[in-house]
Amino acid sequence: MIDPRRLPVLRALADHGTVTAAGRALHLTPSAVSQQLAALEAETGQELLRRRGRRVSLTAAGELLVGHADAVAAELERARASLASFADGAAGQVKIAGFASAISQVVAPAIAALRRTAPELTIVVRDVEGHASLPLLLDGEVDLAITEDYRPDDVRMSRFPLYAEPFDVVVPADHRLAERTTIDPRDLVEDDWVAPLPGNPCRDVVTAAVPHARIVHTSDDFRAVVALVAAGAGVALVPRNALVDVPGAIVVPVRGTPPLRRVYAATRRGSEGHPLIKAVVGALVGGPGRDLG
Repeated sequence: MIDPRRLPVLRALADHGTVTAAGRALHLTPSAVSQQLAALEAETGQELLRRRGRRVSLTAAGELLVGHADAVAAELERARASLASFADGAAGQVKIAGFASAISQVVAPAIAALRRTAPELTIVVRDVEGHASLPLLLDGEVDLAITEDYRPDDVRMSRFPLYAEPFDVVVPADHRLAERTTIDPRDLVEDDWVAPLPGNPCRDVVTAAVPHARIVHTSDDFRAVVALVAAGAGVALVPRNALVDVPGAIVVPVRGTPPLRRVYAATRRGSEGHPLIKAVVGALVGGPGRDLG
């Protein structure tokens, strides 16, 4: 018999790559994680992991079992949602992780609307970069993630489009192209660039728009990005809703079709039917009109 309580440990190993990181995500000690995995291998009669130093990877049998683990997790989420609906589920707490401009754009208005329509519902907001919110969601730390980084092949999540926003070029006030009405980012290939850190999807926008961009300065905080541009440290591409007014920085629309940041709400698959999560998603999606590009 396979103890289903051990399956999240295998999934955490697949997500995080080390026993220590998996234990941290599950709030378990590394030895407890190792014991759970050893017991799971004994129950299945299969080698589930390959160990390379501190890192681990799944064997073919491990990959197969993780697929079943995801199906079990989704079914448990559906059961939780059904029970909550049966008990009405009008009161409770929903935890949301999202990045700053999305909190301003959609989360705060949703909270204001829900205070009127669902006063017994409490929302707790956690400000994190968009790409960092999905691990929190999948590890069960939050109930909803507001993100521009969606993994379409990840069967563990359901997504709901919220809005799309164009990227604008930001240059120093004394830049040679500052007087233009539009700028092709490729015209800035010889400039120093200020860009998000590797792993942030907004950095991928920069490298796609200007494949040979010379990225010198990095920050995931767009206020810092614009401040560095204003100081003459380089140029940048910034999502429109993340722009801040800093003296010395000039914002110019992209010539032609600009790249877009598409923003989504994501839930663990199966939990979207939970009445509290359903109410929050409805408020997020049904807020002020969004341009979905």
